[in-house]
Amino acid sequence: MPKDLSDNICKEAAFERVYNKYSNDVHDFLYYKYGAQYNPRDKVQDAFIKLWDNCKQVTFAKAKSFLFTVANNMMLNEIKHQKVVLKHQKLKPKHYTNETPEFVLEQEQYLEKYNTVLSKLKEEQRVAFLLSKVEGKKHSEIADMLGVTQKVVEYRIYTAFNILKTELENFKIK
Repeated sequence: MPKDLSDNICKEAAFERVYNKYSNDVHDFLYYKYGAQYNPRDKVQDAFIKLWDNCKQVTFAKAKSFLFTVANNMMLNEIKHQKVVLKHQKLKPKHYTNETPEFVLEQEQYLEKYNTVLSKLKEEQRVAFLLSKVEGKKHSEIADMLGVTQKVVEYRIYTAFNILKTELENFKIK
């Protein structure tokens, strides 16, 4: 064996030789030990990528040991990950809130009133108000969309806001 192959496997020919020699063996080892459910072929490829990343530290003689160890560890990590995933799938999400039933009822009633008042607004006011406050658009963007001036948009939003304030108690917008 030439001396450069024993130093490291960073040369393409040496790496290809290692790949051809050990790829099927590593795959078969993972497949027989863990089964097909954890994608042994992918783990083999990942092990060879890790070998390539560390090619300066790994000699040709140690390549087999490196590949089998890395591939086995990757498989064990995958199994641990799957156990965590299964554990979290078994946890049931909480189906309760810390709010009192009265608060939830008041919130629903307030939303009903809000939607009723919104529906009573003129269409121009409602559109300008919702584009500004719900979608967060700037007044100039709304003016361009509606084909009016920025002052008209500001007036529509202002009047819609005043109507909502008078119709709904404690109505505030951040």
